[in-house]
Amino acid sequence: MSVLAAVNPLDAGSLLATFGTVGIAAVLFAETGLLVGFFLPGDSLLFTAGLLCTVHGADRLSLPWVLLASAIGALVGAQCGFLLGRRGGAALLARTRNDHLLRGAVRAEEILARYGHGKAIVLARFVPVIRTVLNPLAGAVGVPARTFAIWQIAGGLIWTTGLVVAGYLLGSTVPNIDHYLLPAIAVIVALSLLPFASKALRLRRQTSSDQ
Repeated sequence: MSVLAAVNPLDAGSLLATFGTVGIAAVLFAETGLLVGFFLPGDSLLFTAGLLCTVHGADRLSLPWVLLASAIGALVGAQCGFLLGRRGGAALLARTRNDHLLRGAVRAEEILARYGHGKAIVLARFVPVIRTVLNPLAGAVGVPARTFAIWQIAGGLIWTTGLVVAGYLLGSTVPNIDHYLLPAIAVIVALSLLPFASKALRLRRQTSSDQ
């Protein structure tokens, strides 16, 4: 219990240090399959995991296992979210009072309408909150199961592999990256929060203009 209490679910480094590779699959499953996981740091977790595949010592992770765990968590999670949406996702989204989820649902509907099923499902993987909401929303609005499965697999593999490999390449390129691990993780977390900051700034400007 004390170990779990010490874990910061918003900190990719803390999650990886505590749960290792298994934690990657669990976090991505929760973020992409369960609405309650919208706040989890999927992007920074993947990038940091790739980075940790290049360091020496106890923190080192195995690249093949990281890629496998990432794919399993992201793909199974998205499919679970879709199935939950089919069985009552619309009602669940309608009952939620979380502003992030409500705005995410509206944005996800806009993306589906604008880009069509395939492109929307792939693009949603790269946008925090949207990748959580779009999967159950796709099930709720009747996106064909085969179409969803094909595109969520494609998007999930591109997202997970791309970020893990990007972190791995950075770690392989910068000598002694483990000496700068904490600052590097801080930069990654900051970059992953940029979409939230941008959204908040736009909302603030919109509110000011309406007054």
